[in-house]
Amino acid sequence: MTKFPLEGIIKHLRDYYHTFHIPVMGIGHSVDTPIRVAPLGIASVISLVDDILLEKIRKYYNEKYGLPYVKLPRKEEDGRAKRITAYLETVREIVRIKMEDVREEPFFEVNNKRKYFDLLSEETPLKRGYNKLLKMKAGPERNALAKDLTRKMQLGSIDVNIMVKLDAISPDNNGNSLSDEFSDAKSALRGYARSGLRSGIVFSAGINQSLFTYMTRFQDFYRDEAGEIKKKIILKVSDFRSALIQGRFLARKGLEVYEFRIESGLNCGGHLFPCNGDLLPCHLRDFKEKRELLTTELQPLIQKYYKNMGWKYPESALSSRPLITVQGGIGTHGEVRRLMEDFGMDLTGWASPFLLVPEATCVDVPTRELLRQAGEEELYMSDVSPLEILFSNLRKTGSEIWTRNNVARGKPGSPCGKRFLVSNTEFTERPICLASRQYQKMKLQEIENMEVSDGEKERLCRKVVEKTCICDHLGNGALIALGIAKEKSAPQSICPGPNIAWFNKTYTLKEMVDHIYGRGPSLVSSERPHMFAKEIVMYVDYLEEQVTHCTYTPKEIKTLHAFKENLEEGMDFCLSIAQKRPYQEENLASIPSCVKGQRARLKSIYANFEKKVELE
Repeated sequence: MTKFPLEGIIKHLRDYYHTFHIPVMGIGHSVDTPIRVAPLGIASVISLVDDILLEKIRKYYNEKYGLPYVKLPRKEEDGRAKRITAYLETVREIVRIKMEDVREEPFFEVNNKRKYFDLLSEETPLKRGYNKLLKMKAGPERNALAKDLTRKMQLGSIDVNIMVKLDAISPDNNGNSLSDEFSDAKSALRGYARSGLRSGIVFSAGINQSLFTYMTRFQDFYRDEAGEIKKKIILKVSDFRSALIQGRFLARKGLEVYEFRIESGLNCGGHLFPCNGDLLPCHLRDFKEKRELLTTELQPLIQKYYKNMGWKYPESALSSRPLITVQGGIGTHGEVRRLMEDFGMDLTGWASPFLLVPEATCVDVPTRELLRQAGEEELYMSDVSPLEILFSNLRKTGSEIWTRNNVARGKPGSPCGKRFLVSNTEFTERPICLASRQYQKMKLQEIENMEVSDGEKERLCRKVVEKTCICDHLGNGALIALGIAKEKSAPQSICPGPNIAWFNKTYTLKEMVDHIYGRGPSLVSSERPHMFAKEIVMYVDYLEEQVTHCTYTPKEIKTLHAFKENLEEGMDFCLSIAQKRPYQEENLASIPSCVKGQRARLKSIYANFEKKVELE
């Protein structure tokens, strides 16, 4: 049986008994995941981007569970925050009800209580106690143990996610400008802060100093007299430098980071944030070697803030340490062991594979079938996002077909009713979205009037019309899955990581959790390349794309040179990992051949790049 270093982790996590969590997936695909898995002890994350979507789904679940529902209309004052609070309260109440039902179920029967304990890692104390219970004879001693195990059952955390750059400010109902407090991100934060949840909030896509400062208005983000933090801060980061910079900013305001959640820049779902050629293993090494700085540098700043505020910093908190976790492209139990045992990661995040688990995620049947059938050629890095950030994508979705049909009909672009991704002021004073009909019509007309070749016009037009309304389309799959919307009128988008190409059927929750913990046969082929190998290929692909569109400014040349140097260093480190003994179901053998092939590609790409630099 595999031995994880769980004792210290479990002690730190206290009531969380798993070594993985389910991260946020798009806008709608994990929108009700806590309702599905939190009563079974598994933590997951809800996106707070679309409060209109949350309101529709709140109505659905309130009716399903017989809870009172009062509509919060679009024009409600502070409506975004209120809708978010209301949805989170609905989720919290349903999870509470379901958790109590599970606790009250008897042992020794086929029910959700048995499922709760069956899903646990074999190495958790709670699971060991359960296994002991199963071997005991009926009597007072077994009854006492059963009562103790039931008391220790805890629900999975109902976490939320804010993409901090999505922070537009919409006008009020009369068209007047609102104060900064009513920006999208601050309203979402306020909605979460007002909820009764005791959980974590994940901040992704960089730093938003104004938003982070706004957190200081809510006491739930600070420790109480018992040393507990009701609402924990989780930072999604790509590298150690970013973690330390953001951690310092927060610490100076007395806010401590509960978890630093590292994600691969390219080998993941959703929006992609490639580092400058630095591969994930190099970042993991940095965190392993420097993680103490995240305590020694940040904790004194936090204590100073408490002192200045006249608060007492709880003595029990002095020994606390932030969790370091990782996600992005993990696909086997062996890779989990590499991440936890070699790099000291506390937990791992598994997202895309759960898109094929109907018990865990909210995906419409046609899209789930596309995912099941998808090979590597159907999964690609796209430019469809109006944010002009690379976006993991799947071919042949309802969104792609809808967008192409609109272009063919001569009506490109989407209606922009929600305005979550507005950012462009090229043609208007008020920001508009690059996927909107308004923007695309004006931009295409501008291109038509340009004095450039027909081929260049075609290229520029293609770039404009490929932008899609992901803020709407990423939620439609959930609405279709719940029967709230019809497929024909709700084009659906999804943003899985490339790792899902190796998962080719729908799975039960138990099958996926058993796969993560290395119990039973692997769900993926032994030919699946190691997650580190896949990331190397993706970074070389990305560099090739950057070179193709390079305009050869001194800054670009310098950046691409550094990218190439960092990538080569990362390949060397991956080769050193490949020389180690593989864990079970870890395809380390795929790394050397991958490095050999990608080095040759990199050498050719860079040689052609240098020739063009000389000609400039």
